[in-house]
Amino acid sequence: MATAKSKPATSSTPATSSASVYRSEHQRDVINRLKRIEGQVRGLIDMVEKGRPCEDVAQQMSAARKAMDKAFYRMMACSVMEAVSVSDSEDATMREVERSTRILEKYA
Repeated sequence: MATAKSKPATSSTPATSSASVYRSEHQRDVINRLKRIEGQVRGLIDMVEKGRPCEDVAQQMSAARKAMDKAFYRMMACSVMEAVSVSDSEDATMREVERSTRILEKYA
């Protein structure tokens, strides 16, 4: 991620190219997080099938839920960064950031 942030957009590297690199890195990060969550959910199923105590299952459910929240916020950070990097005017940037804010309000 640091490479996309530290690499300034130049005339040979348009902002959209930088944004697509940033998006690609975020997609990989979110996919990796979701795969870990998938493993947690499989573990939860196994715990329930084996009759583990409810408190143990609840604790792991909480961890999976928090991991899902973190993946969601990571994805939304990408949305905001794209809005800022690809907008051609301050008004367009504000509209896109507001759009991301509405998504956060709706689903967070």
